[in-house]
Order: sequence, then structure tokens, then C-alpha cells
Amino acid sequence: MAAAESVAQSRNEGAELESKLAVIRELLAAHRLSAARLRRHDWFAWATCGASNAVITTTQEGVAELFVTADEACVLTDTVEEARLRHEELPDGLDVAAFGWGRPQDRERYVRAHAHGDGIASDSPLGGERPLPDQLGTARQRLYPEELERYRRLGHETAQAVTEALAAATPEATERDLAGWGAAALYRRGIHPALILVGGARRLRLYRHPTPTDERLGERAMLVVCGRRHGLYANLTRFVSFREPTAEERQLAQVVAAVEAAAWDESVPGRTLGQVYEAIVASYARLGYPGAERQHHQGGLTGYLSREALAVRDSPVRIAPWAALAWNPSLPGAKIEDTVVASGFGLEVLTRDPAWPTLIVQGRARPDLLVVD
Repeated sequence: MAAAESVAQSRNEGAELESKLAVIRELLAAHRLSAARLRRHDWFAWATCGASNAVITTTQEGVAELFVTADEACVLTDTVEEARLRHEELPDGLDVAAFGWGRPQDRERYVRAHAHGDGIASDSPLGGERPLPDQLGTARQRLYPEELERYRRLGHETAQAVTEALAAATPEATERDLAGWGAAALYRRGIHPALILVGGARRLRLYRHPTPTDERLGERAMLVVCGRRHGLYANLTRFVSFREPTAEERQLAQVVAAVEAAAWDESVPGRTLGQVYEAIVASYARLGYPGAERQHHQGGLTGYLSREALAVRDSPVRIAPWAALAWNPSLPGAKIEDTVVASGFGLEVLTRDPAWPTLIVQGRARPDLLVVD
């Protein structure tokens, strides 16, 4: 990165960090709380402009937390992690307090001494701590300009990785081979493969979540990816066919694309997830598949979790301006999914690779089946 670019990024992160700390402090004051502790991967990444506190990625909580009071913002960690976090993860403007790895009690003494009161909120409440105010979750939905730029790069590169993996696939390859190619393509781009599902010709018709096995792909395959970088998730699904798709396969693909279009039409800031869900239900029924929504969740809000909130009947959760969404209508052997951002200007697809074939669905370019002879 050139020096000018580095300075610009630092300046942008500084503005983003200050804005987020201001939101946290405003809610602490409104709820008469003395401090907030953000331990989970998702909350830590959001508040620190995309830094990671993850080492073991299968846990919800990381090796560091962000501690915020009215006059302090400090990352609390142990001496094992301090140097790496300072040099490789954290934005300028955050202090770090490190404690001996075998003395968690020292961290708790620090918190009690600096909180100036007992009203401590946490994303993982322990020992009398309170949950975070609901309004903070609503604030997290709305992407800052700096977050949106990170998300655009993540979405594009995740889609490229999926294209690369599926272009390498053959009918003789196993589901685990394809999963490995997908994981490698993501890691080469600095993206963590938070989820990779692969279904070959037989299993993709049976299971909506086909975890990879050593079964060969056969005539066609589905690859589902949730790629995470800077705490953000890019979610997408693609299909490859090693022969000309059948009429039924084409028809099912068109149906799920039409259901997705109905969901996208309803994905307007201010609408609720419940309203989008009803549009999905009605679309399945209109297209001849009543009740199909009961066979798999249909997606919802995404961002710092692969699904921040799922769309269910009567959900009151409203779509905020600049919120990220990922809908995934499906039928046996067919599915469609991309990550988009909703604004007053319409929907922006983030997980798009120009190299992938597309077809037009209600005026929008959507991913087609990749046919490899």
C-alpha cells in the first residue's frame, strides 16, 4: 500500500472509530450504564473497524475485548496477544492493557477500577453484567461508508474465489476436494472460510446444508460459501453442471430466482423482515410450490454474523438504510444466494464476479448455472 493510501485509510478508520465509540457512549448514558465490554468476534470487529480478536475461530468470544466507558476506550487482552494486536489488528486511537495470561483476575480488577459503577453491559453478560441495549444492534445494521468499501472488496473477492474453485471442479472430484479448493481460494485472498457446503449431484437434491463428504461430485455440484474478513460476512451460492442442464433443473433455478426477486422487491429500508417473509411465502405459492419456505430458512439480515436476524413470520425487525441482506430461496436441487446492501437508491449486489455467467431476472442480472463441457 502506498504511503498516501495508508494515511487515508488511517484517517477514515479514525473517523469510523470515533463515530462508533460515540454511539456506544450515548447509549451507555441513556441507559445509565458505566461501561460496555465487547468480547464476541462480531461485536469486537464492528467496534474496532474490522479488527479481529479471533484465534480459535469456532468460539464466539475472542482473545481480547473492547472496554468502553464515558472517557476511555481500551482493548483488554493478555501478554501473549498484545504485540500482534497492536501491530497487525487494531486501528490508531485505541489503548491496550495487557495482563498475565494466567491472571484473569487482574483484568477484572482493572474493569472494576475503571468502570466507576456497577452498571456494566456486555455482549456476553457474566456476573451481574447486563445485555447490550437493543438500540446498539439496530445501529450495527447501518453500514458506515468505510465498512461498505470493505464489504464491496470482500464480496467481489469471495465471488472470485468461488468462481476459481468451481472452474477447477470435475465430475471425478469429491465434495471435499471442492471444499478444499474453495477454502484455499478464500485464504489466498485473506478471507476466512467461515462456512463451506458442497453437494454433488446426488446429495444436493437431498440436503439443504450438505456438509462435504468424500462422495464424488458427478454430473453437477453446488458450492455454498460464507467468507469472513474484517468481521464481515459475504454469503453466496453457485452451481456447476458438467452437462447441459435438464429442463427440470432450469425450471427450478428460474423458480428460486423469481422468489428471490420478490424478496428483493420488498427489501426496502423501513420494511420489516416479516413483510419480506410474507412476500417469499406468497411467491412460492404463486409459482406452484406452496409451503416450500418451511423446508429451509429464507435468509435475512447479514453483516457481522452470517445471519444477524432471520426473516420469520411477523418479525418486527426493520431493514435499516445501508443494511446488508442475504436471501436464499431454495427447492430440492436448486438455490440462489448473494449478499446485497439495501439503500434508498435500491439494491447493490456485493458478491458479484463479472466472469460468472448471468441471466436477467425481472431486470436484474442474476447468477446462471455454470455449464462446463
